[in-house]
Amino acid sequence: MRIVITGGFGFLGRRVAAALLERRTFRGAPVDRLVLADRFVPAEAPEAADPLVDIVQGDLGDRIGEVFAEPVDVLIHLASAVSAECEADFDLGMGANLDTTRALLDAARAQSAAGGPTVRVVFSSSVAVYGSDPTLPLPPVVSEATLPTPRSSYGTQKLVCEQLVAEYTRRGFLDGRVARLMTVSVRPGKPNAAASGFLSGIVREPLAGLPATCPVDPALRVALASPRRTVKGILRIAEAERGSGPGRIDGGVPVDLPALTVSVADMLATLRRVAGDSVADLVTISPDPAVEAIVGSWPAEFDNARAAALGLEPDPSFESVVRDYIEAHPEAVVEPLAASSTGPRR
Repeated sequence: MRIVITGGFGFLGRRVAAALLERRTFRGAPVDRLVLADRFVPAEAPEAADPLVDIVQGDLGDRIGEVFAEPVDVLIHLASAVSAECEADFDLGMGANLDTTRALLDAARAQSAAGGPTVRVVFSSSVAVYGSDPTLPLPPVVSEATLPTPRSSYGTQKLVCEQLVAEYTRRGFLDGRVARLMTVSVRPGKPNAAASGFLSGIVREPLAGLPATCPVDPALRVALASPRRTVKGILRIAEAERGSGPGRIDGGVPVDLPALTVSVADMLATLRRVAGDSVADLVTISPDPAVEAIVGSWPAEFDNARAAALGLEPDPSFESVVRDYIEAHPEAVVEPLAASSTGPRR
């Protein structure tokens, strides 16, 4: 079995790859090759030394022939330009998110048409496909049955790709499934260009002893998922059987990954409770209308029934998310906080 992860050296890509390399199977079958495709490959990439791993480096749109040089059984498509950069550069977002995705789907279609295996395509979409249109406001609780009305270029591009995956699946060109990701928090490492990046930064930076800015009204409610729960959701949707009923994927209908709903004020209060006043006081509230317009258009309350039918549950609390981050990344937490604030994983 040959599995390809686009964005394989990105934040989620490396974690999905690590999970597959740890167990070395997919749906009970051995993984023969794991291809990590990414524009950038870090100088220190321990996964590159694994005998199962092949690397395809460069612009994905230019490397699709290399990705499909051998038959692909599973394609986990995580590569994407993120929300704020798509809003700032329309052509970048259309090229990276829409054009490249369609090229990948066409390559999968061509493989099947030539007698090769039907590719199982897992597309990572986003909560950004939803938006509160003034003429059609969102219901209090959102589900997969809610009409997506994105209010950003990024959300629009993700929605178009969802529909392409569904159409290629309907036509039998591939076996597609769509995971709509919630905002992932807390992300380790450096800030990225996502409009929602502050939802990690207001925790990550203070824990590292650095100042952080909150660009929204703290009363804003958001839908979050920890990295661990997000990776679990992606792989569960990837491995689920096709069909109706519990534990199966119906047609081309996306699955909203489980959401933990909290307000930004709740997040800051949790940081203060876990890490203390000196850490929490490093956060400054400074509203940015551009960020508020994007993030504030996303729903916060989700019906998690379809995810629950796949055995997926949201994080139990934001405190569990923060403590997971501290436990997993003690090197990124100032002392003595790492020693005094760790708690059991939940």
